[in-house]
Amino acid sequence: MKNYTITVNGTVYDVTVEEGTGTGAPAAAAPKAAPKAAPKAAAAPAGAQGAVKVNAPMPGKILSVKAGAGQAVKKGDVLLILEAMKMENEVVAPQDGTVASINVAAGDSVEAGAVLATLN
Repeated sequence: MKNYTITVNGTVYDVTVEEGTGTGAPAAAAPKAAPKAAPKAAAAPAGAQGAVKVNAPMPGKILSVKAGAGQAVKKGDVLLILEAMKMENEVVAPQDGTVASINVAAGDSVEAGAVLATLN
């Protein structure tokens, strides 16, 4: 028997696979959901977080950071460039405000929904 940990759509499963004769008989045990790992700590201190969160629309890699903490931005201004599936995607400010924190750096890999920046 071999044990594997498999992640499907963000849910982690512990699966036991029985080595057999290859008869094609289905396994008797159903997979059990494993406890999720603790989320990583944010790069910026909690006190520096803004009220408006800017989340990653998809998983990818940060190519460049175009705005810095304390910078005033208008709705639609480019904050970051996110590469996903060989395409460069602009992550823009959802509203007017001031950048409170940038939680990523160029070269970082991010998951969909990760908080990239916050605004006040």
